[in-house]
Amino acid sequence: MKVKSWIHKHPIVINRTALLQEAVQLMRQHNIRHLPVVDDDGELVGFVTESDLRQFSFPSMVEDIPVHQVMVTNPRTIDANASIEEAARIIHDRKIGGLPVLEDGKLLGVITASDLLSAFIEVMGLLRATTRIDVLVNDERGGIETVTKIIKAHGCEIINVAMDSHEGKKKVYYFRLERCDADPLVKDLDAAGHKVLSVME
Repeated sequence: MKVKSWIHKHPIVINRTALLQEAVQLMRQHNIRHLPVVDDDGELVGFVTESDLRQFSFPSMVEDIPVHQVMVTNPRTIDANASIEEAARIIHDRKIGGLPVLEDGKLLGVITASDLLSAFIEVMGLLRATTRIDVLVNDERGGIETVTKIIKAHGCEIINVAMDSHEGKKKVYYFRLERCDADPLVKDLDAAGHKVLSVME
């Protein structure tokens, strides 16, 4: 999935010459933790976060300080057409809470760690009625392709698949399916030489 499908479009922004007091008020008013900083032409010039403002804990400290003195200049950004996996990798590696999102060099929105969590929950189908089947796939009996064909033959819709190595070169595949009757599927997978380790609903 692309970043632009999960961002807060038309983000709340703040001018570089505004005072920190205004940044604090905007964050509280809109319940956000990140503010893109723009110049008079609306171009992105920085990024300021709630954590950047924590050092100014007294109201008197934010009355006379402009945002540009505190903001992160030349912030790390991401293209709107990048994958959510890439965004997650950047946020994780840099230990940051969000990224400005650009499209054709223009600020389109902001994607946060919370947005990414929502995206991955959606992709994994965690909030839907699903069936998870963990299968020790036998490569000598057709491998993952055969397992997939058997699942589809039972009319089960695959939401996502994850994989982990097990006992040397053997691989366990974790299939998350739309809710379906797992008993006949398990029997056919076993009969085809693929060991079903667990079924969870």
